[in-house]
Amino acid sequence: MTGGRAASAVIRLDALRENLARIRVVAPGSRVLAVVKANAYGHGIPGAVRALSSADALAVACIDEAVAIRDADCDAPVVLLEGVFEAAELALAARHRCELVVHDPWQIDALANAPEPYAFTVWLKIDTGMNRLGFPLAEAGRARERLQQIPAVEQIRLMTHLACADDLSSEMTDHQIAAFEDGTNAWAGERSVANSAGVFAHPRSHSDWVRPGLALYGVSPFPGQTAIDLGLRPAMTLCARLIAVREVAAGETVGYCAGWQAERATRVGIVGLGYGDGYPVLARNGTPVLVNGKRCPLVGRVSMDMLAVDLSGQSEAHVGDPVVLWGDGLPVEDIAECAGTIPWTLLCGVTERVKLEYRDG
Repeated sequence: MTGGRAASAVIRLDALRENLARIRVVAPGSRVLAVVKANAYGHGIPGAVRALSSADALAVACIDEAVAIRDADCDAPVVLLEGVFEAAELALAARHRCELVVHDPWQIDALANAPEPYAFTVWLKIDTGMNRLGFPLAEAGRARERLQQIPAVEQIRLMTHLACADDLSSEMTDHQIAAFEDGTNAWAGERSVANSAGVFAHPRSHSDWVRPGLALYGVSPFPGQTAIDLGLRPAMTLCARLIAVREVAAGETVGYCAGWQAERATRVGIVGLGYGDGYPVLARNGTPVLVNGKRCPLVGRVSMDMLAVDLSGQSEAHVGDPVVLWGDGLPVEDIAECAGTIPWTLLCGVTERVKLEYRDG
């Protein structure tokens, strides 16, 4: 972090590879469809796909993300998790060698009416209770029959998505898995059910393919757990520096809306990073921040470009000292809990003005 505003997200490529290897250990009989949508959960598609190139395939939300993978000189199979959004995208999907999720009848119509001799691998998405995308089981058989009759469809795989796999007290996951198995038992084709939570908590969901997202980046999908509980290693560390140190008298306040009041004379550090960089604006007073590797509590409301921390325990801290907002030594899961949100939101919310720095080994 040299020159200009010192806010960066350090991405450990070796951690990404280690997490992929860990997933293979947990689900040894499954191939891995590594989810790199949303700019690889904020880790940057070009860098992340280099580290995850040994996955059996990569998954994205849209064709633009698939193009970004190809622009990164990655030849791995790419699956469009929402399929194409209009028939005209089929040509681009074919050019970039994408596989298609099909979740709606109009997408089948588009393939049936395709003017070019395409040869797509299609993932037929079946809704087993998420009620978001996919064919209900009662309609999935007919959809599969239609796909089998289309020359542009070279291979059909089957998939569903788990709604509550991260809730270990919920019975819904078992119901979804059973419904998927019972409804597709007589059909040929490889299957995919497990997301990150399914990989670690529901072995029955592993099937032919697992689809980890969050776990690849070294974050736990389960409330109350962190990466270390799953044998994972956080890949992103969000970093900044102290840009000012102030002495705040007893009774004075800090930040917008006077959101924190000093009970005694307090040394306060101003960190050069705020919600404009993706830090959660709703992080409460007391949210941990690492300054020089030691925990300090957040004080006052987070600003767009800055936040404040109580340096009472660090009499030697000074301008320029390193700060970690989450990552190495400070689980993003903890920050999400303090902010009343989920880790996915924090990772994906890191903004473009935060420089991504890739490190390896």
